[in-house]
Amino acid sequence: MVCEHLSALEREILARGIKETYRGQAWSDNCREWVYFECVLDLDTLRTRCDFAPFVVDHIHRGTHDGAEAGFVCDQCHDAIMGAHPDVSARWPIYK
Repeated sequence: MVCEHLSALEREILARGIKETYRGQAWSDNCREWVYFECVLDLDTLRTRCDFAPFVVDHIHRGTHDGAEAGFVCDQCHDAIMGAHPDVSARWPIYK
């Protein structure tokens, strides 16, 4: 499980049956546990609804050869919850 700052969102997404596509150390030693889901996260809506701590920040990466993702990173614990980047994943559901 991800840190306490992201765990409520993680539990909610899993409870809705959204498929988890990856869990682990994603990019570097600066990442602890990153969890990827088969959806597009509506960052603005989720930020308002979830009332994250100030150190939980938006992460948007529009890569060309190394993946495209958008989600939330806890800068304190180095955990993250990621969905697909909205520009490349029109077929996946939007999670609000």
